[in-house]
Amino acid sequence: MQSEKMRLRTIQHLAYEIMDEMNKGKELTQLEILIPIIDNLSRAIGDLTDSYGKYSLDYVEEKVKNAHALLFQKEKVDV
Repeated sequence: MQSEKMRLRTIQHLAYEIMDEMNKGKELTQLEILIPIIDNLSRAIGDLTDSYGKYSLDYVEEKVKNAHALLFQKEKVDV
């Protein structure tokens, strides 16, 4: 199993790819795609910002991976 540092690095990489895609300047107008992406990312951030410092790396990893898959799945279908 990957170490916590490696998993966090992977999550960070996926988040950067999402940011890059969202900032390409393309107009993203399909709310049925964007709403679940934002929801997944919001849930990941919400878990990470727990005031007691307790978060589930599995949960954060799952939510960021879901957001990434949703964003890039659409692009693969359109190409």
